[in-house]
Amino acid sequence: MANIKDIAKRAGVSVSTVSRVLNNHKYVSSEKRAAVQKAIAEMNYTPNKNAVDLIRGETRMIGVIIPYNNNQAFDQMLHGVLNKSVEMDYSVTVLPTKYDKQKELEYFSLLKNKLLDSIIITSRANNWEAIIPYTHYGTVIACEYTDHPEIGCAYVDRYASYVDAFQYLKNKGNQRVAFTTARGVESKSTLQAIAAYKKVFGELPPDYFIAGCYSLKDGYRAGKKLLHLKAQPMAVYANGDQVAGGIYQYATSINLKVPDDLAILGQENQQIGIGMGISTVNHQLIKVGERAFDLSTHKSQQKIEIPYTIIERSSV
Repeated sequence: MANIKDIAKRAGVSVSTVSRVLNNHKYVSSEKRAAVQKAIAEMNYTPNKNAVDLIRGETRMIGVIIPYNNNQAFDQMLHGVLNKSVEMDYSVTVLPTKYDKQKELEYFSLLKNKLLDSIIITSRANNWEAIIPYTHYGTVIACEYTDHPEIGCAYVDRYASYVDAFQYLKNKGNQRVAFTTARGVESKSTLQAIAAYKKVFGELPPDYFIAGCYSLKDGYRAGKKLLHLKAQPMAVYANGDQVAGGIYQYATSINLKVPDDLAILGQENQQIGIGMGISTVNHQLIKVGERAFDLSTHKSQQKIEIPYTIIERSSV
């Protein structure tokens, strides 16, 4: 089997010139590039990826830590990363954790072993103190705000978006507002949602907050619980348009009219929300993923805030 030295000899160039051609280096004359490419074709040469990575000093592979898929937020961020990876000719490895701290740290060891150039974190189980040491081995980018200088981030101001969402519902005349979340109070975003609720409405009635909502089915279950309370909420802010769709389905199944009897606000501007006319808070998570990719490939510790918008439809 031919190796890089054989290619250099056949093409009449140096080994370093062959390496530059293999790595698409622009500082190679067209004549030498053509000679190397001809020799590669004649000798049916396939580059050893590990050797090329070693020469280049990078793998052009990015890992994306994602707790689980089939979740509107994580899927949209991953979608953004994949958009840019195709454009820039990078490979992406998905690293599912199910919020297992040890599994998450095992993935970070891939940076230490030079199997990945960088890792993008869509959501994490470990605290930053456990993660920061791995920034010595590669770039770590967060999809949430962090003030740690070692870590770049593309993020949305979640707390501000929650305050605006609750204020939007209140301004529409809704005084009793319930909401759903994916995780419980162990989640930073859930704590931010609770704090935003208290800022707008005051004390949170315990029955007005339902965690563990990820899907249409979960939304239906949440609707069934919320809409039979003695003090039935006038509006529900769901943590995703799928969840909002389930609440909408249950509401109409008991002959409630949306938005006259119940206002529904979703999140992340998904197709189901567009089809059902559900108002939504769009955190532009695809753009978050795209900017996180840019930061990772530029090895940047920059902090980039992505704006959110409230899209009004017929459900409020």
